[in-house]
Amino acid sequence: MPLAAPFRAPALRRAAPAAAVLAAVTSLVLAGAVHLLAAATVVALAGGAGATLAGVRLIRLAIRLPAPPDPHLPATGAPESASTSNIAADAHVRGTRRPSARRAVLLLHAAVTAAGLATAAPLLLGPEHRVATAAGSVLAAASAVLGLRALPGRSLPPVRVRLRRLVDAGTPAVALVLAGWLLLPRAAGPAPARFAVAALLGALGIIGLTALTGVHRRPGTATCRGGVTLTLLGLVLLAVFDPAVAAWPLLLAVPPLLVGMLLVAAGAARAVAAEPAPLSSAPAWLRAAPAGESPSQATAAVPAALVAAPVPPMLDGLADGPALLRALTVLGGNPPPAGALLVVELHLPDGDTAPRALRADVLAEAVRRARAVVGRRDLLAQVGEAGFAVVTEVGPMLAYALGDRLLAALTRPYQLGGAVFRVPASIGLAEVSGESPQDVLRQADLARRRAVQLGRDRVEWYDAFLEEQLVRRLDLERELPGAVARGELDLVYQPVLRLGDRRPVGTEAFLRWRSPVLGTVLPDELFPVAADLDIAGELEWWVLDRACRQVAEWTASSRQPWMAVNVTTGELTTPDFVQRTAAVLAAYGVPPEQLVVEVSEPRIGVELSTVVARLAGLRSVGVRTALDDFRAEHASLAQLRRLPIDLLKVGAPLVDPAPDTQRPLIDVVVNVGDRLGLEVVAEDLESAAQVRGARRAGCRYGQGFALARPATAERVEAYFEEFPSASR
Repeated sequence: MPLAAPFRAPALRRAAPAAAVLAAVTSLVLAGAVHLLAAATVVALAGGAGATLAGVRLIRLAIRLPAPPDPHLPATGAPESASTSNIAADAHVRGTRRPSARRAVLLLHAAVTAAGLATAAPLLLGPEHRVATAAGSVLAAASAVLGLRALPGRSLPPVRVRLRRLVDAGTPAVALVLAGWLLLPRAAGPAPARFAVAALLGALGIIGLTALTGVHRRPGTATCRGGVTLTLLGLVLLAVFDPAVAAWPLLLAVPPLLVGMLLVAAGAARAVAAEPAPLSSAPAWLRAAPAGESPSQATAAVPAALVAAPVPPMLDGLADGPALLRALTVLGGNPPPAGALLVVELHLPDGDTAPRALRADVLAEAVRRARAVVGRRDLLAQVGEAGFAVVTEVGPMLAYALGDRLLAALTRPYQLGGAVFRVPASIGLAEVSGESPQDVLRQADLARRRAVQLGRDRVEWYDAFLEEQLVRRLDLERELPGAVARGELDLVYQPVLRLGDRRPVGTEAFLRWRSPVLGTVLPDELFPVAADLDIAGELEWWVLDRACRQVAEWTASSRQPWMAVNVTTGELTTPDFVQRTAAVLAAYGVPPEQLVVEVSEPRIGVELSTVVARLAGLRSVGVRTALDDFRAEHASLAQLRRLPIDLLKVGAPLVDPAPDTQRPLIDVVVNVGDRLGLEVVAEDLESAAQVRGARRAGCRYGQGFALARPATAERVEAYFEEFPSASR
């Protein structure tokens, strides 16, 4: 089932028909090149396949677009409410933009159909096909021009940008004209006619090249324009050459014809999708508008720099969803860096601790603070119930600095309702650089989610790696709940050695998730997700059960190594932890002294008294206890006397011989351990120097890659065989 999942992706489903048509047409062209099929037949079949696929996609696109509202139809029966103005604005938007989009798509469909019919002329009419092909080309060109004019987002870049592109295109244009002149056979006509055709081919080629590779205000419209140019280029080749004289030029017309038709359909779909959505079709989290503000007032909040004509400045309230989408659309057409979008989330007190009126006052005060920070030409728009977005024209670095200033302003204490409290905030930043408004919003929201995951009160910048991390996090959250039932969990064991003679005396169990979808997942990545899903306890009890079963098997073979298992403070502090542990040991017949329960010292925190009680309960039934990740700080040394433990595990930095200032500290730890009757274990030893430092400091036991790496139970058992008297 997981292997089939990628083939159900929508993107692959959309690309499959085009890939199949391209593969089939490639086979036809190869057959025509080796004279298995006539060139005219290949052109007719390829043109028909491309026109059919592009036509189907265009007509489906036209069907999905809503019909224009009837302006003469009275809106009777509609209740008068605060949303009446929203409905009217939505109807106006759909009436002014969507009919134009539908008309454009239908005209492009007519152009593709005419081009497909024109490709059949060489097959049906033979040498007399030129007039029919030329007529079809003119009809396709006329329909395409009208469709491009009606397509949403057909605005052109500034004159200086167009002049620069024209200059850049000069050299390729001359090269294309020269290539066309050299490739045209002399039998095609007199020299002036051949030169005119070569110039036309060069012009069409450079137009298509510029349309497909340039920086555009509307990428979808540019793609559509490039597809029309390539289609016309193929039709010109069909009209110029006679299959009776030379068949190979007809085969050269197939690639631009087919690719051009598919680009027309793809560009039209992208241009319509990038059009700012009306209010009724906008995402739910963008529809909310502040009380007392109409969409017309919110639309007027768009800065003058983001629209063609000046608009009144915003006085009160926030812009709504359509204004935000429109600002991103217009701003995205500027040459990069075009600007940035910041999505701000305020983590307001929940309804149980703060009344709704107080939450509204906090949001109003936050908006007031934000207005004092952002620039006059920046747009503020509401996002959800406890957040807002900022659209700015400045570059990414200045936008990040703006985010820092916003964070500092929003996280200052609030004095409202006779109380003083602080509201955390998370800000996500995404660049506006030619992407569709929906993509920019998604990227900024992903960055905001990352800021929340990393602890709030921070600004996170979107990048592709961030999206990969979030996608992997979602995959982990989806796959982890059933990992135990599917038998995907496994344990590896790292031997613990006595440093005096390098003989193994115990092992530590480490969890591994062998996911067929995600690969091997380590505990550092696994347990945070498990904690968020509230299944960390299930995983820890599985580890304890499997570790006890394994140590029982080793004990049966006359070996008695201890088995260390890590537990979190959340699971250790559960009321029945000691009883359940004793039950697992009894079920497998494991002597209690062979189990070591480890708890991390930095995670004890405020649960110190409960942790002390649970560790004492474990020792009362014979289970040994250990304190892991000992930090050797003053507070740690002070509370060490309170913890009922048998083993103290210190990290490699304490025993590293390089920094002389740390040697006395490890001596203090070892001396305190000796006085309290604790065995000191040096862990994470990765070099021979660290092993020597641990032994010289007085650590009795050690573990790490320099001594033995984690391995499966079978490999660890084979390792034990090298020490016949060890652990017996």
